[in-house]
Amino acid sequence: MKSWKKVVGAVCMTTLVAAAVAGCGKSSGKSGGGDTIKVGALFELTGNVANYGTSTLNGFKMAVDEVNAKGGVNGKKIEVVQADNKSEPSESGNAATKLVTQDKVAAVVGPATSGSVAAAEPILTANKTPLIAPCATAPAITLGKDGKVKPYVFRACFIDPYQGKIMAEFAAKDLKLKKIAILNDSSSDYSKGLAEVFEKTFTENGGQIVAKEAFLSKDVDFKAALTKLKAASPDALYIPGYYEEVSKIIKQAREVGITTPLLGSDGWDSPKLVEIAGKESTDKTYFTSAYTAQDKDPGVQKFINSYKEKYGKVPDVFALQGYNAGLVLFHALEETKGEGGTKLAEAIAKTKDLQVANGKFSYDEHHNPITTALILELKDGVQTLVKKING
Repeated sequence: MKSWKKVVGAVCMTTLVAAAVAGCGKSSGKSGGGDTIKVGALFELTGNVANYGTSTLNGFKMAVDEVNAKGGVNGKKIEVVQADNKSEPSESGNAATKLVTQDKVAAVVGPATSGSVAAAEPILTANKTPLIAPCATAPAITLGKDGKVKPYVFRACFIDPYQGKIMAEFAAKDLKLKKIAILNDSSSDYSKGLAEVFEKTFTENGGQIVAKEAFLSKDVDFKAALTKLKAASPDALYIPGYYEEVSKIIKQAREVGITTPLLGSDGWDSPKLVEIAGKESTDKTYFTSAYTAQDKDPGVQKFINSYKEKYGKVPDVFALQGYNAGLVLFHALEETKGEGGTKLAEAIAKTKDLQVANGKFSYDEHHNPITTALILELKDGVQTLVKKING
């Protein structure tokens, strides 16, 4: 998931840093001495999206604790080296540099946001250090501008075009909607990309986009745009974005008299959305996600119970994706007997039918997981599973 905010300058800078770091001597492919394997956990632990990073880290650390309790990987315990990118791509590059040059990690799990992954990637790739991004959904994370797969970058979540497509098909085929208005964040590639895919798929399914408006990240007043969209008399609004802004948009949409369904993306998936928007406002809202606590799948319920026992609360989707990323990494480390570098990247890429928290996990040729997506509805502030789509 997540935005490429401020990422262009950060990526240019980290590309230069990557060359310098690589020149200082690449990783040997081994990490940690004696009885440990060092793994970096690079996340947004402070700043605007700390909620995402903290949950993802919690899920990952639970996977670490479980594998260590079983004796580790080939007898070696996993040692986690945490790093906070402060929700800033530039800080993500700095943290990645430290992880590979000073801490000598075998691999990195994180960050949570696409922009911060993009900033860290050149440094990690230059040092042949595999990265698994648990919840970064932008397609370009794993693909270069030439369309070639980045050999050291993987993700543990579905990609933006997939979730935009399934929401548009759900709107047209399941909700039987004919006219939709779109409100997206023009400062976010995540939001813009989803809006484009949704519009294309919805119109291909016989629907019509009757109005489009935009906002900027950190805006707080959306009533002017919402009033314009209301005037177009849409059957629903599609609002791809993050809970920080979307929660306010939902509340203000109801205040200006929009009573139609509101549709969204996985960036909505936070308890804070209902907390800020209010239970009444979130009725008749739908969004895409990879997980809900309402899923009765035995594997999902086992994960939820373990997480609640450890952290005292129900996990969100970010926690699940962090946990799954850990399982994928540890399985690959078993295959390489703890060796990092190119061998580890190749082992990750070969992941097939691995049992994770919410089902079987395999990678396609673009390092994207073949996995399940969900359509969730909020009813009285509570998530309800409406539809499960197998990847």
